[in-house]
Amino acid sequence: MEKKLKKWQGWLLFLGTMVVVFVLGMLAASITERRAEIASVYNNKKVDIKGIEPRNEIFADNYPREYETWKETEQSDTQTLFNGSIAVDVLEARPNMVILWAGYAFAKDYETPRGHMHAVEDIWKTLRTGAPMTDAEGPQSSSCWTCKSPDVPRMMQSVGVENFYKSTWASMGREIVNPIGCADCHEPENMNLQISRPALIEAFERQGKDIKNASQQEMRSLVCAQCHVEYFFKGDSKYVTFPWDGGLTVENMEEYYDNIEFADYTHKLSKAPIIKAQHPDWEISQMGIHGQRGVSCADCHMPYKSEGGIKYSDHHIQSPLNMIDRTCQVCHRESEETLRNNVYERQIKANEVRNRLEDELARAHIEAAFAWEKGANDAQMKDVLKLLRQAQWRWDFGVASHGGSFHAPQEIQRILGNGLTRRYRLAWQQLKYWQT
Repeated sequence: MEKKLKKWQGWLLFLGTMVVVFVLGMLAASITERRAEIASVYNNKKVDIKGIEPRNEIFADNYPREYETWKETEQSDTQTLFNGSIAVDVLEARPNMVILWAGYAFAKDYETPRGHMHAVEDIWKTLRTGAPMTDAEGPQSSSCWTCKSPDVPRMMQSVGVENFYKSTWASMGREIVNPIGCADCHEPENMNLQISRPALIEAFERQGKDIKNASQQEMRSLVCAQCHVEYFFKGDSKYVTFPWDGGLTVENMEEYYDNIEFADYTHKLSKAPIIKAQHPDWEISQMGIHGQRGVSCADCHMPYKSEGGIKYSDHHIQSPLNMIDRTCQVCHRESEETLRNNVYERQIKANEVRNRLEDELARAHIEAAFAWEKGANDAQMKDVLKLLRQAQWRWDFGVASHGGSFHAPQEIQRILGNGLTRRYRLAWQQLKYWQT
């Protein structure tokens, strides 16, 4: 026997249904309104942009919100506990690095990076450019410009990729004038995300992957991975190459470099063949919990903003700690103070190991120089130099990454810890030398 609803239950069901219908109607109207506004912005463009357009200001009329937030990367006045947008002289703050990079241009000048708008200005200003990277090299390669400007793909198209790399840094100075911007990451005609640098595409191909199969969410990291990665200048042409053929770990890349007997420079004191890590940000981020769960670089460094009916990415690329309400708190429900302290805790612990390893490595290079001075031969120093190379590679890989101590804190601690282990094995090797 069917049970009839009571009168008040029927009215309650009716009212509930009406509320649901009303909310759905409002939602549909909102979506329609947003789509209409988005269409008015992106379909009624004021400027028709085609081909490679390196001038960022040309995009301003069509995409004013993105352009205005991009201009904010010029700001150089923010500071977190360990970094920010202020250029800090790292060699003054951590003088051991002068010893670690002895014989290489980084021992002349190394400042913390500023925003993208300063990319061209800062590479002109640094003491690392204009002169050879090492005492044994000639003029610097144009490869050093590769990640600094949307003029780079324009010149690669004009003269050819390999000819661009073969050119000298100074010879391209008149052409590379626009700082990192729109055309580095977007197709000018439709603003779809694109890979504008060949090295990333080539690295995928050597691994049997097609970057064209990447999803939109993956592309929101891969456009960053064009530059925020480990790379080296291969061969006489200084061809920009990512050493990913065997994998993305510090050990995989070390094996790649060992197999081709590559070194960025020979250390001036210890004579160790040193690999200089660049900034393996993307690789390390893939090893952390956020990367493993599909969080993109843009989710945290370019979070969405809403203005009227428009939702767009904030192109003021900066630390997520400066906008926790739009980054961390999108997924996490803790307070800003708690989330900020969680980041600082990871950084403090990683820096504790980093500082200890820096001290030990500086001492090791000086000890090796003393051994050479006292008559050590190549056979006696072979294992010592190998361990020095391995330990410094791990130190550099761990500290060169921007934000690595948060992106993958466990991996960074493992890498730095293994660097310390090799330093202590090095001490035993040196002790055996002195005993003989």
